[in-house]
Amino acid sequence: MRILVADDEPAVATLIKRTLEDEGYEAVIAPDGTIAWDYLQRFTYDAAIIDVMMPGFNGLTLCRMCRDGGLALPILLLTALGTTDNIVMGLDSGADDYLTKPFKVAELLARVRSLLRRGNTVPVQPEAANNVTILFGVSLDTDAKEVTRDGKKIELTATEFRLLEYLMLNAKRVVTRLDILEKVWGYNDQMNTKVVDVYINYLRRKVDNDFNARLIHTVVGMGYIFKEE
Repeated sequence: MRILVADDEPAVATLIKRTLEDEGYEAVIAPDGTIAWDYLQRFTYDAAIIDVMMPGFNGLTLCRMCRDGGLALPILLLTALGTTDNIVMGLDSGADDYLTKPFKVAELLARVRSLLRRGNTVPVQPEAANNVTILFGVSLDTDAKEVTRDGKKIELTATEFRLLEYLMLNAKRVVTRLDILEKVWGYNDQMNTKVVDVYINYLRRKVDNDFNARLIHTVVGMGYIFKEE
């Protein structure tokens, strides 16, 4: 598998490249965001590791460009800023996961393996005909990556889509914040559960606010549930 490493710090980029190659991956270094974007347009990669602070296009801009351009490869964002706001900003830009600098090599590899295993979406249950799940007026198409409610199209980010899919596949069942972290983001430690609350609020604004009935409910002290009122 080929992985793009976009980082302007030569020592960090080289360390990541050697670590990946020792595990059998092919790693390609892009020393800034502009070169990384050029590589992403010209070549195919199975995943990308992108630093937030880079000359040219920064990591957040590069993530948005990838998603706006239809590139669905998993993205691991490297950030020296570990606050919840910065993490949410990175995930909302289109990244699938994040890792705070400085990081341990073992954790980097674990994140990469997790991204490569799960790709960009939570698997759809077999009974979801034609990869379309319809529930309580909400239609979720995992092939076209489209969501509608009562026939009205709803625009979601990649992370919001995965979150809604997980809630729908577990409809009428309470899921905890840790459940959501593990299934939507791919792991359940080293991450603040407040990120889940932030994304639930994002999703509610799009899926619930313009409609008569709420579907995404908070179960105090436990988590969230997708059901009709």
